[in-house]
Amino acid sequence: MTHNLSWLRRGTTEIFPEVIDSNSENDNIESLLAKTDRPLRVKFGIDPTGADIHLGHSIPMRKLRAFQDAGHTAVLIIGDFTARIGDPTGKSDVRRQLTLSDVQQNAKTYLDQVRPILDFDTPGRLEIRYNSEWLSRLDLGKILELLSTMTVGQMLEKEGFDSRYKTQNPIFLHEFMYPLMQGYDSVAVESDVELGGTDQKFNIALGRDLQRHFGQKPQFGLLLPILIGTDGVQKMSKSLGNYVALSEHPNQKYQKLQAIPDNLLEQYFELLTNLPLDSLPDNGREKQKMLAWEVVKQYHGEAVAIEAKKAAESAGQEGDIPEFSLSNVEFPARLALILNVSGLCESNKEGKRKIQEGGVRLDGEKITDAEATFPTSEELQSKVLQLGKKKFLRLVP
Repeated sequence: MTHNLSWLRRGTTEIFPEVIDSNSENDNIESLLAKTDRPLRVKFGIDPTGADIHLGHSIPMRKLRAFQDAGHTAVLIIGDFTARIGDPTGKSDVRRQLTLSDVQQNAKTYLDQVRPILDFDTPGRLEIRYNSEWLSRLDLGKILELLSTMTVGQMLEKEGFDSRYKTQNPIFLHEFMYPLMQGYDSVAVESDVELGGTDQKFNIALGRDLQRHFGQKPQFGLLLPILIGTDGVQKMSKSLGNYVALSEHPNQKYQKLQAIPDNLLEQYFELLTNLPLDSLPDNGREKQKMLAWEVVKQYHGEAVAIEAKKAAESAGQEGDIPEFSLSNVEFPARLALILNVSGLCESNKEGKRKIQEGGVRLDGEKITDAEATFPTSEELQSKVLQLGKKKFLRLVP
């Protein structure tokens, strides 16, 4: 295990508690890391509430990798049980409950998407757990014990619950179970450190409380920033269309990243790369190109990054992806028709053929159904339609 801890604070918003006990030799996380004689268990949980993981989700994964490289064990929890409730953090309304089938379908590609980030090969460096393993087995007595560890008043202090209660927006009892179940994950895997976004402090702190209740040493919490999306305004989110998915075609990744607003570049470099921040070029345009290059290389290798760069240059797309207005299409509409009307294909027949050949992607996802039809334009807005390796269009209202 390495004692060089320069990686620990990079891109980290907060570590808590900073001091456990002034009389303890392990009074903070740095001293624990420096003096421990065993690999620490570092937990991160992700709920498969959608099929794609984006660069915002990669931030805690990269920190997990940093812990792995320092000799510790990453405990990656796939929240196949908690996803069926959905994290209420920051939500103004109750989330739709997913079925078991929904969750299993979403979880299929998660491990493939994070494989370029985490160390899957070194023995003892990665433990993958599904929280249905323990949560589905909780009997009513254990559930009552969990519920008895918190009061309604404490739960209403959670971000989102408080505002919903004050505005008389219904809060359902099953939503109170989410932070308790996520906290119980820490008990089940005996975590030493838990990673999460800045919006997860309540849940991570609750995990500390539950560990203490069950006679374990409480974990440290390490909070990471929420990545602002490609629009430069709101947090990266698939629903907002301002995201870069890990599963996207490398050319599409490159196109999006070389257009990141100047004011976000330093944050993107800090959170998404290992480059020294004092070595970045002064010119903003060169920074954008370097960011696109580094991220694509990280996920796809140098040869693919070279091709993505060439594709951008040969297409003359040094800035934003060209846009196509969906107002030119009458809905419901087949994807083949949209390919034709947008100019990506010369006819509906060619569009169907390109789809069948696997040459068409929508936001990085390959479409193979030649009869794929969209009832309205809303589900297509802000998505990127791609034909082959070099043709891209962003679909706008």
